[in-house]
Amino acid sequence: QAQLVESGGALVQPGGSLRLSCTASGFIFSSYPMAWYRQAPGKQRDSVARITVGGSTNYAQSVKGRFTISRDNAKSTVYLQMNSLKPEDTAVYYCNRPWAELNWGQGTQVTVSS
Repeated sequence: QAQLVESGGALVQPGGSLRLSCTASGFIFSSYPMAWYRQAPGKQRDSVARITVGGSTNYAQSVKGRFTISRDNAKSTVYLQMNSLKPEDTAVYYCNRPWAELNWGQGTQVTVSS
């Protein structure tokens, strides 16, 4: 059974950094593009960053230059390095396969507050 497990969320001060991890199982990870999404309270879930099978990336305008998505196919893991965090980055962060979505995991909470 295919599964995604996110981790790494925390409470961090504005300007701080976090690295999120998402470990996949139950499918051939290296064959799929992957993406990070986030959902703030009362808002819809939005795509934050994507990475292709070949390693090409793209980002939402709101995080461009601050967030970096990467993948380690040997570990079936996708990462999101988040720098210069802002209060508006507060959300539950999820990973999934764009265009071939699996059941959503539990996500990981990121709270940016002083």
